[in-house]
Amino acid sequence: MGSSFGQLFRITTWGESHGGGVGVVIDGCPPRIELSEADIQRELNRRRPGQSAIVTPRDEADRCQILSGVFEGRTLGTPISILVMNKDARPEAYADMKSTYRPSHADFTYEAKYGIRNWQGGGRASARETIGRVAAGAVAQKVLARLSPGFEVMAYVTHVYDLAAAIDPALVTREKVEGNAIRCPDEKAVEKMIAAIEEARADGDSLGGVIECVARGVPAGLGEPVFDKLEADLAKAMLSLPASKGFEIGSGFASTRMRGSEHNDAFEIRDGKVGTVTNRSGGVQGGISNGENILFRVAFKPTSTIARDQKTVTASGEETTLAARGRHDPCVLPRAVPIVEAMAALVLCDHALRQKAISDFGLRISDS
Repeated sequence: MGSSFGQLFRITTWGESHGGGVGVVIDGCPPRIELSEADIQRELNRRRPGQSAIVTPRDEADRCQILSGVFEGRTLGTPISILVMNKDARPEAYADMKSTYRPSHADFTYEAKYGIRNWQGGGRASARETIGRVAAGAVAQKVLARLSPGFEVMAYVTHVYDLAAAIDPALVTREKVEGNAIRCPDEKAVEKMIAAIEEARADGDSLGGVIECVARGVPAGLGEPVFDKLEADLAKAMLSLPASKGFEIGSGFASTRMRGSEHNDAFEIRDGKVGTVTNRSGGVQGGISNGENILFRVAFKPTSTIARDQKTVTASGEETTLAARGRHDPCVLPRAVPIVEAMAALVLCDHALRQKAISDFGLRISDS
């Protein structure tokens, strides 16, 4: 059950880091949506390793293959299965970690839960699992474009370690985000961020930071009271990502330092529709989208694998020292950007289909 996500638009990811391959099965995708492997590959290329000097050098093209659910360039309405083969797996590099728990990794907890674990690169707990999420997210974005013309989801890096960028979410463009290796639209902050990551790598260390995401063109009405509130599902989606440690939407924790008179979003009529003058709610009120931009942030910890000796223990209870040898990102942020976008698209697509079901049912009742 833990490998599936969503209600009407439901995905199940599968595979391990150094197994034969990874992938996803998507169930609930509407029929007659134009979809090609190129649509999916475009997003996978943004996530793949080896794309710049500040990410892991693992050499994977991550070429996707659609195995089912698509015929003559359109979805059939049946389950879509997508496969990506692992080409540059090196399980032998992890042989000395077979009985040793890597600090801050899932080695111990997986063994505590299942009594067995795949010690080759983290197995199922590896961020390589997110390939399936990104592939499914690409499909979700195609569906959302059909349901809500003008829909756009865009994530970008705002913080690396103690470095902060100055970014106006309303002005961010895809070109600015993709114009540099760190995926930060603030040109003045980019060089400092890259330098900090390179310095951490040279020291055998790693850095964390924050990714912000804005979703535009989201209609009012998405979200299900009480437990499936839109921000609750977004929070679950983001906190299910490897290395994520925090989530906030709209004003987030800053709202605790404001009064209600400062924080409330006043309503106005804009272009003939109800809107808000400010957007401290982050586009969600009462768990339901209000038609404003959805805006949230995700905090990511420093990469757990570092090229330094670390104290740990073995499965037999012996104290030991571990030196990492794998190929890992000194900072997960650049490659996490498309993953955040994918998870946001999956949540919004699922809720858009749920809302469409309610609306269509209401129309049928009123016409009867």
